[in-house]
Amino acid sequence: MKAAKSGARTASTPEQKVRGFIAKFDPRHQSLIRAVRKALRRRLPTAYELAYDNYNFFVLGYGPTERPSDAIVSLAAGANGVGLCFIHGARLPDPPGLLLGSGNQTRFIRIPSATTLARPEVEALIAAAVARSRTPFRPTGRVTLIIRSVSAKQRPRRKARAS
Repeated sequence: MKAAKSGARTASTPEQKVRGFIAKFDPRHQSLIRAVRKALRRRLPTAYELAYDNYNFFVLGYGPTERPSDAIVSLAAGANGVGLCFIHGARLPDPPGLLLGSGNQTRFIRIPSATTLARPEVEALIAAAVARSRTPFRPTGRVTLIIRSVSAKQRPRRKARAS
């Protein structure tokens, strides 16, 4: 067995990669992303957490399987802020009219602070999304983090400063 070359880089874990993706944002957004992520992981303790560091957004999708098409909700972060995306939001009951967007499938809400997730009407949306999932979540286990894609070219994760 060969010894590792000195100075060789070791592969980072998926968690370390996600921390690196979050570190690209300004400190205020970093804190918000971490807090929303923590709340979603607590709310969906057996979910698969699918990470995408794409051109436009950093996204963490949550679903009952490893398949992106089974995700029910995702945290989407860009330079302008953080949102909670309901993948099948167009079909969710939304009496208070929180959901934004006009597409055939997806709706979202803006997340100005992590306390937004604790609001009863937001919790009701998450519960409805879970209940309508085609595949049930695992009854036991832990959140499983999977890095799905990382784009080589990305928009800035921080707002440009005015000159």
